[in-house]
Amino acid sequence: MVVIWRRRNCLDLDQRLSDQGGYPFTRKGLPNMAKASEAGGGRASEVRRTGTSLRTVIVGLGLGLSFQAFPSIAQTPSPPPDTMEARVEACTPCHGNNGQGTSDVYFPRLAGKPAGYLYNQLVAFKNGRRKYPPMNYLLEFLTDPYLQDIADYFATQHPPLPAPELTNVSQQVLAQGESLVISGDAARQIPACRSCHGPALTGMEPGIPGLLGLRPNYISAQLGAFRYGTRTAKAPDCMQTVAARLTEADVTAVAAWLASRPAPANSPPAPKGTYALPFACGSEPD
Repeated sequence: MVVIWRRRNCLDLDQRLSDQGGYPFTRKGLPNMAKASEAGGGRASEVRRTGTSLRTVIVGLGLGLSFQAFPSIAQTPSPPPDTMEARVEACTPCHGNNGQGTSDVYFPRLAGKPAGYLYNQLVAFKNGRRKYPPMNYLLEFLTDPYLQDIADYFATQHPPLPAPELTNVSQQVLAQGESLVISGDAARQIPACRSCHGPALTGMEPGIPGLLGLRPNYISAQLGAFRYGTRTAKAPDCMQTVAARLTEADVTAVAAWLASRPAPANSPPAPKGTYALPFACGSEPD
């Protein structure tokens, strides 16, 4: 059963925290809506929506909690079905229905990615190897088997990929991105992106993600995180090795070109072993 707190109760709770000298963010990094409201303007309503969504996510994923503290809810005569589809509705505010993504440039599409890749990322957030406070907090107390169930669910979803994103970069920049993705740069020991992510850029089972349907800001942010070590993967960390050899201009070009690519109608990841990787990679074990 998924417990959804009433919006009014959420706001009342935050007001009490504010009256007691609460901070703009809690110790776990979640927004204090009452403090945000004091800033005024349209942003306040947006923060209220975010705070409510985060509470929904927290409670939606924590399905093992006891209902003893909520006797009126526990006595509801017709509880909703406890299915994985119902549980992962908690993920939709950021990642969209069925994991198809949203208009937010920094929240990625989850649907159709290899289950092994999704599981590795969930574990990385849980263990703090990937750092984003809301995700770290939400996953901290979930079991690894449950994380695998979540990964398996999103891997089987295949909503249509979004239309290519128009960019305002020059044709020269796009050509640079295309060259790095298709051919790499042997002089700088940079392999082509497609040598790992596949000829069609749809990834490979079990742990290599596709690169289509992502927004340029998300791609550049992740490449930057690998370059500076704020995002890491299992050793040998092949993405960190490659990203460290890229310049800022390379990152901009690769992100712009990938985001401009039309998506094939059918874009599942290639089966394991379809092609050989250029070097050892911890996320794709032998």
